[in-house]
Amino acid sequence: MSFNIAVAGKGGSGKTSLASLVIRYLKNSGTGPILAVDADANANLGESLGLTVRKTVGQMLDEFQGDKINIPPGMTKELYLDFKLNEILVESPRIDLLTMGRGEGPECYCYPNVILKKFADTLADNYAYMVMDNEAGMEHLSRRTTQDVDVLFLVSNHSVKGIRTIARIIELVSSLKLTVKKLLPVISIAPDELDPLVKEELERQGIELAAIIPKDEEVYRYDLELRPLLELPDSSPAVQVVRDIMKQILDPTKIPTN
Repeated sequence: MSFNIAVAGKGGSGKTSLASLVIRYLKNSGTGPILAVDADANANLGESLGLTVRKTVGQMLDEFQGDKINIPPGMTKELYLDFKLNEILVESPRIDLLTMGRGEGPECYCYPNVILKKFADTLADNYAYMVMDNEAGMEHLSRRTTQDVDVLFLVSNHSVKGIRTIARIIELVSSLKLTVKKLLPVISIAPDELDPLVKEELERQGIELAAIIPKDEEVYRYDLELRPLLELPDSSPAVQVVRDIMKQILDPTKIPTN
């Protein structure tokens, strides 16, 4: 069974960068194969990892709905769909990538979301780790895409609104009774010193941060130049913070309690 890590939070908070740095750490630590899942309709995890996504789950489903009458003899619809899904899995040394995207028809988000979760769950046993980059907000939680998770990173930017988003996600995880073993709140793209208003909101919401990821010019430059974050040097401040929190995650005795 894989160790499942998910990333959720406010839009523009650096979720995809954090997911990429988590994958970078796992890849470099040599701990086993990794399944990266981009569960955001606005998919860009592949670019961040330096992997080319030729087709998403949403695009494949559009095609599948169009040619399902041509299912090969002796093959059920379910088996053919599984075959098509395996075709779009991007494979690379130590990291494979599955990307949701979205279709073009009505209700084009929900169906790819359901298929993505089902297929990712099927694949998970083949990997030591699954890392899921989710869409902004909380829709994926209400659809129960993010569940049966060992660690859920809750990412905020340096803002009061971002902290409130984290608080709402924590409340939603509890109300939906999702199976999430650890919630780790994080502020990303942070200045050297947190603003007093941000500190005050953290205290008011009763949120204890697991990490503060600094604003990192190297991450910004790599994104700007479309260079894979997997290639960031060990000297990168963001890399170092993620390394430290990942060491805590992989040593259960050091993971902060909720």
